Amino acid sequence: MRPLRYLMSLFILASILVLAACGTNNENQEEEAAGNGSDTAEETTSYTVEHAMGTTEIEGDPERVVILTNEGTEALLAMDVTPVGAVQSWIGDPWYEHIADKMADVEVVGTESELNMEAIAKLEPDLIIGNKMRQEEQYDKLKAIAPTVFAETLRGNWKENFELYSKALNKEEKGQEVIAEYDQRIEDLKAELGDKLEMEVSMVRFMPTDVRIYHKDSFSGVILDQLGLARPEGQDVEDFAETGVTKERIPAMDGDILFYFAYETGDGEGNKVAEEWINDPLFQKLEVAQEGNVHEVSDPIWNTAGGVMAANLMLDDIEKYFLEQ
Repeated sequence: MRPLRYLMSLFILASILVLAACGTNNENQEEEAAGNGSDTAEETTSYTVEHAMGTTEIEGDPERVVILTNEGTEALLAMDVTPVGAVQSWIGDPWYEHIADKMADVEVVGTESELNMEAIAKLEPDLIIGNKMRQEEQYDKLKAIAPTVFAETLRGNWKENFELYSKALNKEEKGQEVIAEYDQRIEDLKAELGDKLEMEVSMVRFMPTDVRIYHKDSFSGVILDQLGLARPEGQDVEDFAETGVTKERIPAMDGDILFYFAYETGDGEGNKVAEEWINDPLFQKLEVAQEGNVHEVSDPIWNTAGGVMAANLMLDDIEKYFLEQ
């Protein structure tokens, strides 16, 4: 019997050792798994953005962005962000021609002045970017859908809004690159223009219900000022525009070169107003008209779009009319 008990003892001892080894392996595997988990777990970062309506905390890098202004749409595209939703362009079906190819899969969420809140909510955005001047009354509803950042206004220097958008997107470095490229282009073009910077540039806009002479605090006025181009005395003022212009004010449109743009939505009314004024005898008596220096340019590029892409296209026009002709 003694050999049998001895064998039984050996069997029990071996079983205990096997179980102990298995336990140790399981503990090691659990520790290793835990260690791997701590190495691969993604930490969600958050950041705070101060804007026209207060302060907004945003988590992670926004991937589903809804943009509620036309100039904001251009800012996103310039920073390689395609929005999931955007307001319709003022002119186009539904987008401006110069951005249409980049907006093929973007949902329309109304216009700047009339948002489609249901469409915005359905997109489940993780960031909404809008504007106090346009959408202040909708801010509370928008921030209930997703973190919302508002710029203050749509007039003046578009770069101020652009910098806010880059912060909201957590893409400040990319935003700085875009601005640096634009600023360098301004400096290069100023050098090329040379003495032509002394030419007084007049700007006029024709709409079905209004005629305006544009001043320095308009989108195109800011760009002309950045280039250092001269303006006629009556237009060289720090405000947006003279509105409600009558034909008696046509002499105030004179300059060394005149650019005009018509707000045309497809019914022909904007172009009709422009044609009537340009062919008016009083307009034809202007020195700038007599010298053949009146040029029609794109309303979206020189005024309505209001973003960085339009700004660069406007610089293309400046090169064309000042350097290539």
